[in-house]
Amino acid sequence: MAADLDPDAVLMLRVKRGDRAAFEALVEKYKQPIVNLMGRMLGDPVEAEDLTQGVFVQVFRSAHRYRDSARFSTWLYTIARNLCLNELRRRSRHPAESLDATYPDDASQPLHPIADARELSPPDRLLQQELEQKIQEALEALPPNQRLAVLLCRQEDVSYEEIARILDCSLSATKSLIHRGRETLKQRLKPYLRTGQWQDSRGGQQL
Repeated sequence: MAADLDPDAVLMLRVKRGDRAAFEALVEKYKQPIVNLMGRMLGDPVEAEDLTQGVFVQVFRSAHRYRDSARFSTWLYTIARNLCLNELRRRSRHPAESLDATYPDDASQPLHPIADARELSPPDRLLQQELEQKIQEALEALPPNQRLAVLLCRQEDVSYEEIARILDCSLSATKSLIHRGRETLKQRLKPYLRTGQWQDSRGGQQL
């Protein structure tokens, strides 16, 4: 029954019945996390905004096919994954179109504990921007599925089991993707981080 579902699934069932207010509530909750994910995946904040709109357009258009057999967030991130990987494949066929893309340091959640940019001196702010750029470059060097696994792991409410369903692979393969991605990022970014470690948002683990 709907009462036994997670609150987002209940909202989506209302969307399925034509409830626009329920759809707007889901957009309000998930728009920024999807923008952050798309931004880190694509390295282009403008494209991230456009693709996020596409995600929610597809959510609305596919509402009649929604089934409450899994969490709403799993379904949503699966749609985001498919659109994002399609865009990356398109870019690989037309690389010149994305050569000038830049990623501002404040357009997504940082992947490491740093101070609010407003509290930093101009030299420190410049260093922070440089570090954010290095992080983005390191992320973009990862294979797409590995990059996506690492980024989904940064979402506090997304479990490893849910990531496996989103990526359509086994739990062990998902954990391996995340481990390899973290290790690669640590090695590439060690010269730019004081400790060589990032704090994981779940359980205090180190990246």
